[in-house]
Amino acid sequence: MTKLQRSSPATQGVDARGIDALLDALEAAPGIEPHGLVVLRHGHVVAEGWWAPYTAERPHLLYSFSKSVTSTAVGLAAAEGLLTLDDTVLSHFPELDAEVTDPRSRSMRIRDVAAMASGHLQEMVEAAHREDPADLVRGFLRLPPERDPGSVFTYNQPCTFALAAIVQRATGQSLTEYLRPRLFDPLGIGPVGWQRDASGREIGFSGLHAPTEAIAAVGQLYLQRGEWEGEQLLPAAYVEEATRSHISTAAEENPDWALGYGFQFWISTHGYRGDGAYGQFCLVLPEQDTVVAMTTAATDTQTQLSAVWEHLVPALSDAPLAADEAAESALAARLGALALPAPGAALAASPPDAAAWSAPFAPAESGAPGPAPQQVLLEPRGDGWDVVLVEGDVRLPVTLGTGAWAVSEPAGPDGLAVPIAANGGWRADGRLEVALQFLETPHRLTLVLAPQERTFTTAWATQPLHASPLWELRSPARA
Repeated sequence: MTKLQRSSPATQGVDARGIDALLDALEAAPGIEPHGLVVLRHGHVVAEGWWAPYTAERPHLLYSFSKSVTSTAVGLAAAEGLLTLDDTVLSHFPELDAEVTDPRSRSMRIRDVAAMASGHLQEMVEAAHREDPADLVRGFLRLPPERDPGSVFTYNQPCTFALAAIVQRATGQSLTEYLRPRLFDPLGIGPVGWQRDASGREIGFSGLHAPTEAIAAVGQLYLQRGEWEGEQLLPAAYVEEATRSHISTAAEENPDWALGYGFQFWISTHGYRGDGAYGQFCLVLPEQDTVVAMTTAATDTQTQLSAVWEHLVPALSDAPLAADEAAESALAARLGALALPAPGAALAASPPDAAAWSAPFAPAESGAPGPAPQQVLLEPRGDGWDVVLVEGDVRLPVTLGTGAWAVSEPAGPDGLAVPIAANGGWRADGRLEVALQFLETPHRLTLVLAPQERTFTTAWATQPLHASPLWELRSPARA
């Protein structure tokens, strides 16, 4: 766990009723499934909670919050003289000099790609992969920008991949190895996992798995302008550069995406933020001396941010408050008992004819997008059942919870655990419905098994963005 201190809300000038109202809003919104929340005020955790079966210590896929951590690595490497923000990207890959001939590609600087201002007018990740499936940097630099670098914003994954690749080349280490003594250890962040591509490099723009509290600690470091326990870990000048707008994003549709972009940070209605898909947020509010970390499975992330602005920000006072013991006790009890609803709680715990479920189930022809098992088996286990997800030679047996979530940790073929919570039961139409929560990601897969057809259908509540087998829906090996 991190080195963050704890305090009561009132002591730090936070009205507990505002946090309670925020919880109400997050739980009531149809487009938000909260998983974890940490609120810091004046450097102290004043509220923290996880919706079971999610837990405090479990890593969570943070998607594009990874970009903000990659930006931090750039700032650290610049402070050590390993690069400058005005270096061209190409200068760090001299082996590509002869084949990258477009003047705009050759002039693209680190500060341009850090601000998502490469000059390209569309997301280039798929095109860059087509150009060179083995080296995304080469593919990216071989695709000429339509505009001058630094002149136009386009959210573009290869920009961040290039940053990450530059740091890894300049330091001779992976991002995790480089950041471990400079960031993770000083902040008390334990082992983290980071997804790699086929070249073996950590991808930088996504793929970081870490607990919610790690997000909060990084946010607090930025709030303190890079200082931690009396030591300047990250130059204050870099914090200022990374968290101010360098490029207009006024064309973005949602209010909190239209306020400008820094170096892998978005400018927000209040402060700025690291921002990952499906609502993995690190909100840094300098005027309020507050950090909010959230891990969620949200499809309406503007509503998620608006809930913080509407309910939490007005609850922040400039001075300590008289403790409302009843409100704080109620909030503490609520935070300690948070849980996701169990979708199958009202369904039957066993089928009328157990023998009808003994044969394998095959995918229905009308399968939904996203990863899916090639076969599903239902196997008796004591007085219950295991749902077995089969992909080739890989079997993931998962205990079916029939009133509450049941957590299993089957091993993938690489030996790493795949934590999955399952809940379900038999519907009135005779079909078995199973919700599978992949606990080191935001994602839930729902299976519906039809005994007469011997088929199953799949549906993702939020579709995984990295195409992968089911057994890779967990943190990579952590270090």
